Amino acid sequence: MSGTEERELVAKWRDLSTCYNNVACDLDRELQDQHGLGLSEFEALDRLIESGQDKLRMHELAEGMYLSQSAFSRTVARLERAGLVGRSMCMDDRRALFVTATDAGRSRHAEARDTHRKVLAHHLG
Repeated sequence: MSGTEERELVAKWRDLSTCYNNVACDLDRELQDQHGLGLSEFEALDRLIESGQDKLRMHELAEGMYLSQSAFSRTVARLERAGLVGRSMCMDDRRALFVTATDAGRSRHAEARDTHRKVLAHHLG
């Protein structure tokens, strides 16, 4: 790789990283200010509800998210303390936990979803 190619590659990476950081910061601020949800909390709730299933196993919900297992567990615990999701044991596999959105979680998601999509449209649309 030539010096010019390397500089262009690094510049592309930095542009992408800057774009992500700008969008993520705006999302986190708007979701927190307007709905009392952090970006990770909204993302977990959004993935759960958008799955179209009544419940998901914790590991299924965590797939594709940008959080470590422990950070994801703390995120779900915050949602549970806020009454937005419930957790229950899987009867077939006692090592697994299911996550279910509550009525309050569905309501908060519906409100926050519009804010989330507006911020995305502002930056990416």
